[in-house]
Amino acid sequence: MSENWSKDWHQPAKPPSGISGNGSTDFGSTDFGSSGYGNGGYDATRDMTVHAPGGSFGTPGGSDQGAWPSQPSGRGGGYGGGVGGPRWRRWVRPRRLLLIFGTLIVVLALVGTFLYFNVNSKLNRADVLTAYSGRPAPTTGTNWLITGSDSRGNLTRDQENEFALGHDIGGGRSDTIMVLHMPANGNPPVLVSIPRDSYVPIPGYGMNKLNAAYSFGGPKLLAQVVQNVTGLYINHYLGIGLGGLVDSVNSVGGVHVCLPSAMKDPLAGLNLPKGCQDLNGGQVLGFVRTRHFPLGDLQREQDQRLLLSALLKKMTSTGTLFNPFAIIPAAYSTAGTLDVDSGTQLLDLYSVGEALKNPLSTSVPFGYFENTNVGSVIRWDHAKATQLFADLAADKPVPASLLTSTSMQGTA
Repeated sequence: MSENWSKDWHQPAKPPSGISGNGSTDFGSTDFGSSGYGNGGYDATRDMTVHAPGGSFGTPGGSDQGAWPSQPSGRGGGYGGGVGGPRWRRWVRPRRLLLIFGTLIVVLALVGTFLYFNVNSKLNRADVLTAYSGRPAPTTGTNWLITGSDSRGNLTRDQENEFALGHDIGGGRSDTIMVLHMPANGNPPVLVSIPRDSYVPIPGYGMNKLNAAYSFGGPKLLAQVVQNVTGLYINHYLGIGLGGLVDSVNSVGGVHVCLPSAMKDPLAGLNLPKGCQDLNGGQVLGFVRTRHFPLGDLQREQDQRLLLSALLKKMTSTGTLFNPFAIIPAAYSTAGTLDVDSGTQLLDLYSVGEALKNPLSTSVPFGYFENTNVGSVIRWDHAKATQLFADLAADKPVPASLLTSTSMQGTA
């Protein structure tokens, strides 16, 4: 190279030996003419000249390895890819990635918010919990009254036949009555079954079975009676009918249970083998309805508590909550079948689901059976029942002596 590089660099270079200046070249079988250099040959003058953009020497995307042989001029030439380099590099720039992820988060938040309020609006709300003379004062923690009625809503006549429910059942009865206490001090939640045949005073109707209150005045009167006899202030109400139970179970793909022995009850349309299995909505309905046990309703209450916990565990499981193809149909299907008080929101129901995953569970302490003018009824052990509800009202741990076992049994 000349000592005066600044003067000589732009001068046309001499072709390497063996290359003629007439535009033709012969390196054996190599033909530079086929590579797009000049008009079929090597043009040293052109190839030592700066090309822009994307030229061969000292230009964006060009080569600084010398001018011979050059890449074809034009956008994107040269070794470095230049302005037209690999497109994927532009998509992985941090600022662009942040913009993409930020946009995605905003979209998901908007969709989630829309779904939440849409599903929330489908809950069937009513003024179930109202003020009345003699209502207990608010107690510590949160108390839910949970009921399951024998309402046939959402069930067709063919389904009533399939599930052995009978037809033209007038009025309404509450087959399941539970109180869920959610402590405010971090203690475990407690789920208490109240036998539907409990002999209690019903305002305006005298002494009767507890579920008669539902027949006489719906959930509003039932809530009043439960508050009167337990001394607990009920903060929220949740009710579901038979048809709603079937829809809820089917919407989450069934509920897994393990039976220690077979359960058969033609009157409830139930025929389940021993062992672990997934129950569909119809099978669950028979499972919670059967009373074909030596202890009748007392065993059925245990089954209902276990089933309720299993169902809500499934509905609030990671596999359901983070699967839009599972949670969205389940939410829409279930929300329309639930009856709640006017102050309950969808987020409150989620907290119930979490509380019912592993609660302490029991029944109101049993005293004895008694025959009355309204049939066979259950009398509580009032001393123990009073202690149980007093401990719940004060958010105290429930003594083990007041917690009855919760386990499944085969039908007799």
